[in-house]
Amino acid sequence: MLKRILIANRGEVAVRIIRACRELGIETVAVYSDVDKDALHVKLADKAVCIGPAKAAKSYLNKNHIIETACLTGCDSIHPGFGFLSENSRFAKVCNEIGIKWIGPSGELISLMGDKAKAKETMQKAGIPVVPGSEGILEGLEQAEKIAEKIGYPVILKASSGGGGKGIRIAYSKEELRRAYQLVKQESRNAFNDDSIYLEKFIENPRHVEVQILADEHGNAVSLGERDCSLQRNHQKVLEETPCPIIPEKLRQKMGRLAVNAVCEIGYTNVGTMEFLVDKDKNYYFMEMNTRLQVEHPVTEAVTGIDIVKEQIRVAGGERLSFSQKEIEIRGHSMECRINAENPNRNFMPCPGKITGLHLPGGNGIRIDTAIYDGYTIPQSYDSMIAKVIVHGKNRDESISKMKSALGELVIEGIDTNIDFLFQILDNKKFQANDYDTSFIENLRKGKDVSIFG
Repeated sequence: MLKRILIANRGEVAVRIIRACRELGIETVAVYSDVDKDALHVKLADKAVCIGPAKAAKSYLNKNHIIETACLTGCDSIHPGFGFLSENSRFAKVCNEIGIKWIGPSGELISLMGDKAKAKETMQKAGIPVVPGSEGILEGLEQAEKIAEKIGYPVILKASSGGGGKGIRIAYSKEELRRAYQLVKQESRNAFNDDSIYLEKFIENPRHVEVQILADEHGNAVSLGERDCSLQRNHQKVLEETPCPIIPEKLRQKMGRLAVNAVCEIGYTNVGTMEFLVDKDKNYYFMEMNTRLQVEHPVTEAVTGIDIVKEQIRVAGGERLSFSQKEIEIRGHSMECRINAENPNRNFMPCPGKITGLHLPGGNGIRIDTAIYDGYTIPQSYDSMIAKVIVHGKNRDESISKMKSALGELVIEGIDTNIDFLFQILDNKKFQANDYDTSFIENLRKGKDVSIFG
């Protein structure tokens, strides 16, 4: 078992990891930027070290400072959480090279799965259906046009090193493809220092479904079921639920088996998520693999009773998975809403500032993951997500009712939030009837449905 973990992150995920470590009897070292000196993760960790100024590039993304801190504080491992350096293959490799255990998959596998084109090729060889498109990186616009003509419009161009909704454009014609091609290459170059892109058939109005996997270093791997992450804004998830309401049991089992077989074939270890697009005919296609802990992991924890963070720490310490696939049972339904410091009526403009009043809901089947507290000042330097509300009910209807009750009780004063926006989504008849897809929020904003934007 690991003895002292440095948490290379901040906010609610850092707090989440600290709590898991406490239960396992593991010491924690928090790192923080000067603007985060009063952050909750700093207060909860056994030791905290300032590693730089507010700008992430000089603090939470500063690999040298983080590794130096881990060495100076006697840490035997680093947990990257999600975001920041969590999918930085070079950082993972360096950690392991100097004898600090990286709590995640190997740097080589992060690199392989982080290259979207190579990941697609790898999964195709492993027997997982993929979206028709280019075989690898596009060599030029002419090749893109030929492929688009062959598979038919619309098509989608994606940055090979992409993530977080960046470097993506949809084209419905040759003219749009020509315009989008240079835009995506430029966006990819600016965001990821890599202008390689690839092309796929654009699956219209799909559901975004992901399969959660866990694998140890002894050849054991399991699927913890799937999550529906279709409610998105600009490719950013807003609300997640499990089980996916459109996936029948036989398909659920099949997708889980394929995901497990694939990770075993490539030698993947620790936590990971296979992401798929599912069309109206229940055809499913591999989209990408996230080689880290996901923001929405609590909904899977709720229906399985498995602490994913504790399990990935045990796996990193060399232990075998503490359960088999046969022992995993999905119970009830769980839902998560992401609470952001933003104003939906002003194009979701971030709204950092001081929290002047706070009341968090509670009760049976309600969980809050957050790092905010009354009097805390939310900095403007980082992501606007400040909390997650997770509910667990006996079925989807009960989860929706419970979430509405929880959001109705949640009070965060002093800043703007998206609480009302989320509540109105939950109150939408189409959402309640499970009649939604990845275009749901966009259509609402365009007035194609009952408007929730006033």
